[in-house]
Amino acid sequence: MLHGFSPLERHRVAEAVRLELARLLREGGLPLEEAGEVARLDAGAFTVAAGAGAEQVGAQVARAVYRGLSPAAEGGKAP
Repeated sequence: MLHGFSPLERHRVAEAVRLELARLLREGGLPLEEAGEVARLDAGAFTVAAGAGAEQVGAQVARAVYRGLSPAAEGGKAP
């Protein structure tokens, strides 16, 4: 759930998430220890800089999701 954004921004944020997550997966692969279905993913929390646009927020969300897919990536090893 993203708070503080206009509902009109949701498509821009979603597209930015899609693009950044696709890039991360293309460059780093699928980091799951065991491939399979993920019913729920805790991507943690992050701070967004004041004035950050939908694209920056979407990219941060995607990186948090990608880190959440791999315990090994928690140390900042994700691309």
